[in-house]
Amino acid sequence: MHISKEGDRYLRTMLVQGAHYILDPLGKIVICGDGACDLPSEEGKNAKKRAVVAVARKLAVLLHRLWVSGEVYEPLRNSHKAMRAAA
Repeated sequence: MHISKEGDRYLRTMLVQGAHYILDPLGKIVICGDGACDLPSEEGKNAKKRAVVAVARKLAVLLHRLWVSGEVYEPLRNSHKAMRAAA
């Protein structure tokens, strides 16, 4: 499947720039949370581009979910539960 060019161009640009910030120059994830670490380690000519688009999509899904539900973003929610259970 291809990535559609529908919707706000500025929003897509911001999501891709955010994904570039999350990924280091080699395409490895620097900031890890909420399932972002499960990207496959691909090699090839367009691997970095595919990884950036995948992370941008995950950001879009997360932002949409927070917007619809009205929840407050807690990046380390699951780790807090694990710490409480261990204590």
